[in-house]
Amino acid sequence: METSTEAIPGSKETAKKGNWKLFLKLIRQTKPSVPILTIAVIMSIASTLVALVIPLFTKNLVDGFSLSNLSFGQIGLIGIIFVIQTIASGLSIYMLNRIGQKVVAELRDRLWKKLLVLKVSYYDNHRTGETISRMTNDTGVVKSLIAEHMTGFFTGIISVVGSIIVLFYMDWKMTAVMLGVIPVAALFMVPLGRQMFKISKGLQQETASFTTVLTQVLSEIRLVKSSNAESKEYGNGKAGITNLFRFGLREAKVQALIAPLMFFVMMMLLVVIVGYGGMRVSSGALSAGALVAFILYLIQIVMPMNQITSFFTQFQKTIGATERIIEILEMEEEDHTSGKAVEQPNQVITIDHVSFAYGQEEPVIHDLSFKVNPGSVTAIVGPSGGGKTTLFSLLERYYEPVSGTIRLGEDEIKSFSLQSWRSQFGYVSQESPLIAGTIRDNICYGIHHEVSEEQLRQAAKMAYADTFISELPKGYETEVGERGIKLSGGQRQRIAIARALLRDPKILMLDEATSSLDSKSEVVVQEALKNLMHGRTTLVIAHRLSTVVEAEQILFIEKGRLTGSGTHEELLRSHAMYHEFATQQLRLNDHDDYVKLSV
Repeated sequence: METSTEAIPGSKETAKKGNWKLFLKLIRQTKPSVPILTIAVIMSIASTLVALVIPLFTKNLVDGFSLSNLSFGQIGLIGIIFVIQTIASGLSIYMLNRIGQKVVAELRDRLWKKLLVLKVSYYDNHRTGETISRMTNDTGVVKSLIAEHMTGFFTGIISVVGSIIVLFYMDWKMTAVMLGVIPVAALFMVPLGRQMFKISKGLQQETASFTTVLTQVLSEIRLVKSSNAESKEYGNGKAGITNLFRFGLREAKVQALIAPLMFFVMMMLLVVIVGYGGMRVSSGALSAGALVAFILYLIQIVMPMNQITSFFTQFQKTIGATERIIEILEMEEEDHTSGKAVEQPNQVITIDHVSFAYGQEEPVIHDLSFKVNPGSVTAIVGPSGGGKTTLFSLLERYYEPVSGTIRLGEDEIKSFSLQSWRSQFGYVSQESPLIAGTIRDNICYGIHHEVSEEQLRQAAKMAYADTFISELPKGYETEVGERGIKLSGGQRQRIAIARALLRDPKILMLDEATSSLDSKSEVVVQEALKNLMHGRTTLVIAHRLSTVVEAEQILFIEKGRLTGSGTHEELLRSHAMYHEFATQQLRLNDHDDYVKLSV
């Protein structure tokens, strides 16, 4: 199978080293607007440069302050400068936020598209909550860096460097004394920054884990309640909440140290500047206006330091998020583009020496071989865990056989396009899945052409679903609830059958389609299944032999191996375990050649 053409070049090992180049590649592939980004950066830089000029205005204002020297023109000019700076800053923030939102939308679009075409094996090995966290939280981290922290970082760098250059120009001795305090502050701030990064990364992971627990429990809340497992699941959730609380406390402790230390550094610098600067003012080496400018520039150096520190912390978090996003984007996906169309579906299906295992586990299917004639009914029976449902997954190409081939006529099924191949199938399982929506939505789900009211009602009638639908107050517009919870098992099965009828598949797969139903519902669903099976190649998995005794071919599969095949009568005579199954479920007469369902 081909991997995505949009996958990020480079190994995962490289990403794990925090390679910022991979982050830039990821951002470039979302194609952010270069003109808007350029204008935003220019406005942001211009706003910062204006802020650097303001202390010089203040210096001149203080040094030459008198009512006679103060003009409305100066006041107006300063006012205009402040207004322009405010507008430029606001526009810059909006544009960068717009770009950040566009980037995260593109990333989520790529991820969503990728998640829909990933192989089923990905979902076998990854929990749903973690995948949701990648889609929401990790992309949000990337957006936060671009929209909130990146502009602060660049303007902060400009502000710090610009302020230091101006200060050296004004008085290099005093500037040197001021900068001498910064290494002392770094001794405290750098370790705290590293600790904050570790806490933030752990908090991300714990949040993803907690999201997984919530998704799992809330999606199966009825199982939780019917099993009286509320206290157990409360314990699991409480553990996640406690872990998040501990991370929050650790984060609060570090922040509680950072804020006072920043204040301490600020006060220390002020004391140094005011004390030393006051001495130089009194000696005439420095003007009062220059001292005020020094204090203003000090603020423009210290305040951005917090933004720069936050940027690096957020950047490290973003690199971690990028790793996880790239990991998904590089996952092997199904190939939905290549392959030919299925032109003659009514041909023999051949399973030829097929073996399959999930990953490195023990094989589930061993050297399986049989044929399914077009238009016939083939039943697959045997003990649970024998690989029957896995065989259906192989037929639908959710997985590829480890060895052997599956053919339709003379063509291997992998030579057909996935869309064309899967469109030949209708699948009705024991728990037929329904989506949250109306009955109409569910019957028409996956149908890519306009469905007329007549076609809809005909499918429902053949599925014996029209009667109960007509009795509902809103009929076909009735909401079924999440996973169809508002309907009974029999009603859900009949809607699934109506969906399959509307799809008009050429190959039908029934996986324990009636095993979970009561006897009354089973009779109705069996009649609906007869309508569905008519004229179609059908494979049936069933534990109840009463549903398959009339099949043209019965395959008995044990532990992934085919141990017997034939009609009901043939297996009854030749296969010991099938005979045991039959005698448990069916009543046999003295001749063993006539079967009657037990009452």
